Amino acid sequence: MDIQSHTLDRLRKFFSGGLDLVETLGLLVVALATSAAMFQETLLMAGAQSVHLADLLLMFLYLEVLAMIGQYFKSGQLPVRFPMYIAMVALARYLILDLKDMTEWRMLAVAAAIFLLTLAVLVIRYGHIRFPYREDAGEKTRKAFVRE
Repeated sequence: MDIQSHTLDRLRKFFSGGLDLVETLGLLVVALATSAAMFQETLLMAGAQSVHLADLLLMFLYLEVLAMIGQYFKSGQLPVRFPMYIAMVALARYLILDLKDMTEWRMLAVAAAIFLLTLAVLVIRYGHIRFPYREDAGEKTRKAFVRE
C-alpha cells in the first residue's frame, strides 16, 4: 500500500512538472507573439506617420496581455479580472471603430456587455476583499503584524 501511494506521488509530481513546463512555454509563446504584434503595429504607425485612437487601443490590448503574463510569472496566479479588463477594452475598441456601421441595438448590446463586465469585476473585487481566501487572510494578518 505504501509503495502504491509513493508511486502515485511520483507520477503526480512528474505530470505536474510537465504541465508546468508546457504552461510556461505557452506563456512565453504568447508573450513573444504579443511583443511581435506590438512591434509590427509600431512599424505601421511609423510608416503611416500617424497614430489613431484604434492604434492606441490595440496597443493597450497588447499591454494588457503582457501585464497578464507578467502577473502570472510574478505570483504564479492569474486573477480572473485581467481577461475581463482585456474584454472590456476590446469591446470598447469595437464600439469606437465600428460605431458608424452599428445599429442602435448593437451599440446598446456592446455597451451592456461592457457594463456587465464592469459589474463582474466589481463583484469579484468586493468578494475578494470581503471574503478573502484563507491564504490571503493569513498574509494580511502577517503584514499587519509586521507593521506593528
